[in-house]
Amino acid sequence: MGWIKRNLFFVIGGGVALVLLGGAGYYNYQGWSRNSAAADKLNEIYGTLQNLAQEKPAPGNESINNTAIAKEQERQVRAWVAQAHACFQPLPAIPPGGPVTSEAYAAALRRTIDQLQHEAEGAGVLLPPKYDFSFTAQRPLVKFASGSLGFLAAQLGEVRAMAGILFAARINALDGFQRVRVSDDDNNGPQSDYLDKHPATNELAVLTPYVVTFRCFSPELARVIAGFATSSNTFIVKAVNVQPDRAGGAGSGEPAAGVAVMPGGYPPGMGAPGRIPGEFFPQPGAAPAPQPVAGRGGLPVVLKEQLLRITMEVELVKLLPRK
Repeated sequence: MGWIKRNLFFVIGGGVALVLLGGAGYYNYQGWSRNSAAADKLNEIYGTLQNLAQEKPAPGNESINNTAIAKEQERQVRAWVAQAHACFQPLPAIPPGGPVTSEAYAAALRRTIDQLQHEAEGAGVLLPPKYDFSFTAQRPLVKFASGSLGFLAAQLGEVRAMAGILFAARINALDGFQRVRVSDDDNNGPQSDYLDKHPATNELAVLTPYVVTFRCFSPELARVIAGFATSSNTFIVKAVNVQPDRAGGAGSGEPAAGVAVMPGGYPPGMGAPGRIPGEFFPQPGAAPAPQPVAGRGGLPVVLKEQLLRITMEVELVKLLPRK
């Protein structure tokens, strides 16, 4: 103890030095640990970079920056998606807005069917007698099955749009629409109004099927397909079944025996598209049209086009709300 008393300052200085040396060692150990972790991270990043450089396509090099190119392509794709979205405009329901009441839908249904019948008459399109455009089960009702009014209003708007395309193409006759069942009331309707299918849903849209049957010549068929293709409401023509219309009779377009067919495929009295219903054939008892006489140049070329019966399967694409 005497030595410590005589060398007190030396002892205190030595203790302080030992403490400082311990702190310095701990600090160095922490720095070494951080450096080691940083080196491991750097090696990992360097290894990942080497792997990316060996992949195809690679991120790029000094002259080609594939990362920037990928970002630009992503921007172009997003711009195209935004532009294409304009081609998927939803069809307005009839009546529009919601919620739909039974009274409003009943009135809108009768009004829409009357409008379609008048438009068909104005376009020279023959319809089945008292045709209700696949809504035979709903036409006489004033109260509808619970939970079905929204779906029925959407279908009425969709049928309205498709009928407008057919009338604009000036087809000869509309035989009928078929749609999917969306209401318990549909179980009481005629089978000819419905499809044994259901709408299909994926991660992007709902695909609603329809089948429409009509009669026309090939130019009108081309206009119908063009009308669906250019519509702002995306219709997909899934299948087209074309058969000769052999029913004959008034309004079928089938020439009677002994009736000549003029160039362009129209019998005498039946003009080009825009014809008047009932003027397809000569009156009964009328003398048959004279046959063309062959000249020295050979037989004349006469195009005889037959009326076609078209069964077309169409799907309407309705985009799901964006997330």
